[in-house]
Amino acid sequence: MFGKRPERLAPVNALFERVAAASRQPALYLEGGIPDTFEGRFESLTLHVFLVLRRLRELPAPADGLAQDLVDACFSYLEFGFRQSGISDIAVPKRMKKIGQMFYGRVQAYESALASPDPAELVEALRRNAGCGGGAGPLAAYARQVVSALAGRDLDAILVQDALFPTLSSQESHHGA
Repeated sequence: MFGKRPERLAPVNALFERVAAASRQPALYLEGGIPDTFEGRFESLTLHVFLVLRRLRELPAPADGLAQDLVDACFSYLEFGFRQSGISDIAVPKRMKKIGQMFYGRVQAYESALASPDPAELVEALRRNAGCGGGAGPLAAYARQVVSALAGRDLDAILVQDALFPTLSSQESHHGA
């Protein structure tokens, strides 16, 4: 990327790797009901990126720049995946435009649902977008637990702590779900 120094991108790429790894927790697919498909993995990644972006937006600068770099890293990862799967150079921009619309639509839906006093709104947003059916309740509880865990972290902690996300299964047993 033009104008982005490797030393600036290294922490962002490391953060993205941790976010992507968290989005692949087997319990998200087994107990959370997210389909184990390309679309389901996209939905899980989107949810996890959103949760980190939400916290970064609450922090002072330079967190805003880091948030944009995280989104850029996410889209680079998705574009690379399209190219590796054999999608033509002509079709990639069209797919990326659709992915971008889906990503930002999810971000709006999840932000609105988390801001709502009705906890059922997040459950419904996850059921509708992530296609997780009966796992939407535990997945919503997990998302709220992530929000709480991230709320106590500053930018340095977000960049260096390995365990940004709990596991869904420990979350479920904690809430008796």
